[in-house]
Amino acid sequence: MQKQLIECVPNISEGRNTEKINTIAHIVETVEGVKLLDIDPGKATNRTVITFVGEPEQVIEAAFKLIKKASELIDMRHQKGEHPRFGATDVCPLVPISGITLEETAKYAHKLGDRVGKELGIPGYFYETAAKENKRKNLANCRAGEYEGLPKKLINPEWKPDFGPAEFNDSVSKTGAIAISARDFLIAYNINLNTTSTRRANAIAFDMREAGRIKREGNPITGKKVMDNNGEPIRIPGKLKAVKGIGWYIEEYGIAQISYNLTNISITPMHIAFDETAKIAEERGLRVTGSELVGLIPLKAMLSAADYFLEKQQRSLGISEKEKIKIAVKSLGLDDLKPFNPKEKIIEYVLNKDVSKKLIDLSLSDFTDITASESVAPGGGSIAAYTGALGAALGAMVANLSSHKAGWDDKWKYYSNWAEKGQVFKAKLLFLVDEDTNAFGKIIDGFRMPKSTTQEKELRRQAIEDATKYATEIPFQVMETAYNSMEVMQTMVKEGLPSSLSDAAVGVLCARTAVIGAYFNVRINAKDLKDRNFAQEIIAKADKIYNDTLRVEKEVIEFVNSKM
Repeated sequence: MQKQLIECVPNISEGRNTEKINTIAHIVETVEGVKLLDIDPGKATNRTVITFVGEPEQVIEAAFKLIKKASELIDMRHQKGEHPRFGATDVCPLVPISGITLEETAKYAHKLGDRVGKELGIPGYFYETAAKENKRKNLANCRAGEYEGLPKKLINPEWKPDFGPAEFNDSVSKTGAIAISARDFLIAYNINLNTTSTRRANAIAFDMREAGRIKREGNPITGKKVMDNNGEPIRIPGKLKAVKGIGWYIEEYGIAQISYNLTNISITPMHIAFDETAKIAEERGLRVTGSELVGLIPLKAMLSAADYFLEKQQRSLGISEKEKIKIAVKSLGLDDLKPFNPKEKIIEYVLNKDVSKKLIDLSLSDFTDITASESVAPGGGSIAAYTGALGAALGAMVANLSSHKAGWDDKWKYYSNWAEKGQVFKAKLLFLVDEDTNAFGKIIDGFRMPKSTTQEKELRRQAIEDATKYATEIPFQVMETAYNSMEVMQTMVKEGLPSSLSDAAVGVLCARTAVIGAYFNVRINAKDLKDRNFAQEIIAKADKIYNDTLRVEKEVIEFVNSKM
């Protein structure tokens, strides 16, 4: 069963006092199983976005501790900042990451809110998916009036808090209120302008955000509001769906920004928000100089941005993940105001940074040295997979070179597609480098199991059998993947850059070596299996791939020799 994980992204109303910020943020690490991912303070906004992740019960325990600590250290009676706010912990959204639905996450938001109200005496509202009535779904409605408006708001029957006291008592005057939610992944994203004018930044925000602007007679700023039949102001919708936005001046950087919340990046991704804002800014005589990411971002959002800009340049999309991240950072100007470190800003990288080092993360010399050591792993299976990865990499390289050859501009997309295929094969084979070693480790673990009783002996026997099957399946996957990758190199031998003919041919030979090397591993592991039907079936499949590989190798060698 998949582990349930949720992310919590509380925003506290303190962005200047580093000691307070760290004390509040690091309290979450006192809860076992919770991982603190990011602390992102803003001096001008006087606000810090904190991100942590874990299983639901542990996360809401950590969130409660954070809210309590923030209520002790932050006094809202003296708090000022550019960002809208109404509490020490202003908002506390819970975001489903894996193994849990948004609706299930909302139940945890309710559990957290009820405890905050009862034990801490902090009033609050549930918003987004956790909202208990429609008008409270929108955070802007819940926070309308901000901290200064709380004395009247809390006693208004229409805005009675969902939890906590419905009065502005001495305690609440210090802590303010809180909004708690369950929501999808949201990207807080600011776009930098070459102006200091908040009014001009707001004008662009109104052009772009889904809610748009209020329709007025005559002057769009000072004119009389146009009302509908129900007495509500008519709005002119903005250009982008699933986007909220305002303009502000950031004294820390001496520029105006448009601050966006991208609430559904499958509808409006970051790169579209950036590009469309740049167009509108130019129409208004302004220029976008870069952008700023607040908090963390999913890897797929960065890769999608890179693909978007590569497409616009008519450049190959079949480049490495690392290169794509560089393209995204530079294209979006994410390093305009301060350095952008992908290892600290991309959620998958942050989650994986404490994972033990893989073989493929070693330098070439270290990988060679560990292979040559007395250890039995990595062995031939891992080396076969790595050789195959090098072959696929050569195929992708030739495709990338061919995609921007002068005079071949009309074929860039064709070669880009082949380069992308090569990258997919390369990634799978790199994964199998470590997985082959892991598979061998499972066999060793099986042999180390106790065998004192009949039951222990049976459990041990089954564990060894299962591990041996897996250790047979992994090199078979290397065979399959390496053989399939040969199509990329074979195509590049015949249709790629003529000067890179030998590179593509070496790629074919690497794939051939990977197939034959992995074939030996399949055979040697399959011979120890008690399940002979499984063993015979996988060997038969392996035999076919082996023979097909030799046929392709022969065809490529004959073709290459004919061109020499």
